[in-house]
Amino acid sequence: MRFLTVMDPLPTVNPATDTTFAILEEAQARGHENLVCGVADLGCVGRRGMARAWPATVRRPSANDPSHATLGAPADIAFDDLDVIWMRKDPPVDDAYLSACLLLDRHDRARTVVLNDPIGLRTAHEKLWALFADELGPATMVSSRPAALVEFVRARGRGVLKPLHLMGGIGVMVFAADDPNLRSAADLLTGDGKRPALAQEYLPAARQGDKRVIVLDGEPVGAVLRVPRDDEVRANLHAGARAVRADVDDADRLLCARIGPELRALGLFLVGIDVIGGKLTEVNVTSPTGVQQIDLLDERAGPARVVARIVDGAEIKVRERRRQG
Repeated sequence: MRFLTVMDPLPTVNPATDTTFAILEEAQARGHENLVCGVADLGCVGRRGMARAWPATVRRPSANDPSHATLGAPADIAFDDLDVIWMRKDPPVDDAYLSACLLLDRHDRARTVVLNDPIGLRTAHEKLWALFADELGPATMVSSRPAALVEFVRARGRGVLKPLHLMGGIGVMVFAADDPNLRSAADLLTGDGKRPALAQEYLPAARQGDKRVIVLDGEPVGAVLRVPRDDEVRANLHAGARAVRADVDDADRLLCARIGPELRALGLFLVGIDVIGGKLTEVNVTSPTGVQQIDLLDERAGPARVVARIVDGAEIKVRERRRQG
């Protein structure tokens, strides 16, 4: 099969931890053709979606060869000449990202599978979408009014402030009700009242870790606990958290039973949900990570690996489209 992966520049990713790298590696091992590009390389001619893409070969770095990728000569490729397009560009979900999702609509759904579906990516905002089931998560408020966010935190004694469009814990802050920086942070995150930010109930279980659960087609398939450093409130691996082995438990299955049908309806095939103390805090749909950590910590091998199940799922979807066509 022919795979195109829309991503951040391949030479910049960490091959030891990056989920997109693992997908490329698994696809390559199965004999699929890997092509890569960035969001700026997408376009269309009329209804025909196109990409300027580079053939990619990946490998694990070694003492003799510290590099992890080789790129061939670029070529213009029609979306309809591809079997799978993986949309794996990291946030922010800005104008460039949303424009890329609109361009990715320009494919023949009978011929090409886009994972995750660009319609779902535009719909399922990672911090806001799951509020349709707000009983699953901590108390949450979204507002552009700094005073409202401050009052939300003060009413609970402690709270979390988050920007809406970043990733990896960037901009996430925890405040006690009497913290003199609380109002200043609310001003900063809202641009002094010009854009919305999120305030959330603080969950004490966060000190024990934030669980990332990988969800495929609405079903949980693996989990890793991200334990924050002693001097940090954020449990993101990007922020220096430690990855600890974890199991998918009954609470995770209940969460997925509630949101899984909605994920499937939106074509959100590969998703990472964040769970603290059994409560759903975020639904990551753009480029969820944690797959390599799960496979390593669980000592998974062969078809039991999460990355193998991801590529299995893509292959199945392609074969189903071909039969329907």
